[in-house]
Amino acid sequence: MDDLKVGTVVRAVRRRRGLRQSDVAALAGVSQWAVSAVERGQLEQLPLRAIRRVCAALEIGMPFAPRWRGVELPRLADARHAALVERVVARLAPLGWETVVEYTFQRYGEQGSVDVLAWRAEQRALLLVEAKPDLDDLQQMLSVLDRKVRLVPRLVEVERGWRAATLGVLLAMNEGSTSRYQVGRHPAVFAAALPARNTEVRRWIEDPGARGPLRGVWFLQSSAGGTHMEGGARAGGSRRVRVPQNGAVVAAKGAKIAVKSAVVAANGAVVAAKSAAVAAKSAVVTAKSSNLGGRPPAAAADRRIGRL
Repeated sequence: MDDLKVGTVVRAVRRRRGLRQSDVAALAGVSQWAVSAVERGQLEQLPLRAIRRVCAALEIGMPFAPRWRGVELPRLADARHAALVERVVARLAPLGWETVVEYTFQRYGEQGSVDVLAWRAEQRALLLVEAKPDLDDLQQMLSVLDRKVRLVPRLVEVERGWRAATLGVLLAMNEGSTSRYQVGRHPAVFAAALPARNTEVRRWIEDPGARGPLRGVWFLQSSAGGTHMEGGARAGGSRRVRVPQNGAVVAAKGAKIAVKSAVVAANGAVVAAKSAAVAAKSAVVTAKSSNLGGRPPAAAADRRIGRL
């Protein structure tokens, strides 16, 4: 984002609309100084919320798109999506489900793809799975999912002969606090659109014919059994990783500790020597005081007179 360009656009639009900085500040609910800072391109001095308010007051769109190492960011997102799809297929295949990954469709101008399409012939059960590592746009996701539910069952009946007696629709997400928080932010929406959760989902997948249609959210753990998070960390905080060390590293650390111990011992010896010197000086002072105290003042004076 070009800060100076943003400021130039905001100033030009404000003037075009015949508004003062104070007018924009009142519309945006920010201070006049904040509007002035935006127009000067000093965006680093303001929170993102204030910048968006100023732009929204002038009906200026502020799209925010993260970028990272060119094409590597889309690849990273694709890898997370592929890993989630892999776990879905791995759960379904052992239970007798025939799966199709990335089933594409087109009908009268409407097109799309289903991440995982599964069929269980014994119960004539059809399952549509939408895999979402991150829930970016809830309304868009529900709209796309409803279109798939409306079109795909009819298409696969014609194309593959899969005439479904029961239909399952699942949103697959990574198990973790982030995914559950995203779902928990919209309890009423999910209760109406995708009410089932893991326990009911597992029971339906094992025996879909006895339970009727299903719509729900399926939280999937990683294949290692832990919560799925990038970098291998578990949800709820960071995890300390102990790196295996060879003998040379351990020996070097042991030598370093031994040197520190020797330095501490040497410092202790120096302190002990200083204490001994102080004690010796105290003994000399005490001895001198004793000698002076053993001579009566009068006798000392007579001795000096006799010498004269």
